[in-house]
Amino acid sequence: MYEKIEECPVCKHTQFDNHLICDDHSVSGESFALVKCTKCQLIFTNPRPAKDHIIKYYQSDQYISHTDNANSPIHFIYKLVRTYTLRQKLSLVNQYSKKGSILDYGCGTGDFLKLCNKNNWQAFGYEPDEAARSISIKKNPRSIVDSIDKLDTKLDVITAWHVIEHVHELNMTIKSLKGKLKDGGYLFMAVPNHKSFDAEHYKEYWAAYDVPRHLYHFDQDSMKSFASHFKLKLVDTLPMKFDSYYVSMLSEKYKNGGNLLSSIRTGFQSNQSAKKTNNYSSLIYILQK
Repeated sequence: MYEKIEECPVCKHTQFDNHLICDDHSVSGESFALVKCTKCQLIFTNPRPAKDHIIKYYQSDQYISHTDNANSPIHFIYKLVRTYTLRQKLSLVNQYSKKGSILDYGCGTGDFLKLCNKNNWQAFGYEPDEAARSISIKKNPRSIVDSIDKLDTKLDVITAWHVIEHVHELNMTIKSLKGKLKDGGYLFMAVPNHKSFDAEHYKEYWAAYDVPRHLYHFDQDSMKSFASHFKLKLVDTLPMKFDSYYVSMLSEKYKNGGNLLSSIRTGFQSNQSAKKTNNYSSLIYILQK
């Protein structure tokens, strides 16, 4: 079952431009349309699978964030890099906040949550996917909550690493997360950036469109509108430099069957191009309540 979006999920504007048609290369092979809000510039998948039907598009061993398997060269590289980037994320959080309470929203298999626990944060995790949640519980047996509404503490930090683009009820979710933050608390959001060199190079084959699992597609302008809409201060915008290589490897596979050297070259070009514009393949937005 599909649902057609009649108003922008962020600003509620009702005028959209056609942007792109993309295929689901990971699971179904179906095609999906992307439209752009003419007011806030948010791109979103429309129509999209309804919330209670989206799960079938995640049922694949190719969906690496919901499994600990490394069953392909690309996934093996992803897991090696993830060990390093997890430490980077924790270091970044520590730069902005003293150690206190933290929620990893959409914690996947629980690796970042485990690292936070080891580093003396009072850490909580929320993960809606049953398979990923079961793995996370094994790693963090006392940290997983089945609803953030049940948290009876205000939080210093909330992280959402490549999560917000998956959430059906965007407005309700962000309002709920903001409500759980202390005044002055931070929300760290990582999302793909469709204005990056690799996105413009691969176009409809760009793996980070990841339809229909990715419902929203941000750039720096639409994120500024997003922050303003929810009355959050946009403190900083930082790169995730490894993402250009991983996304390019997947995109190259979708477009040409796979060419490692070509994908590495594109990933490098993307990062070089972004030095002037900050349009890296993925960006971390640091928002403050």
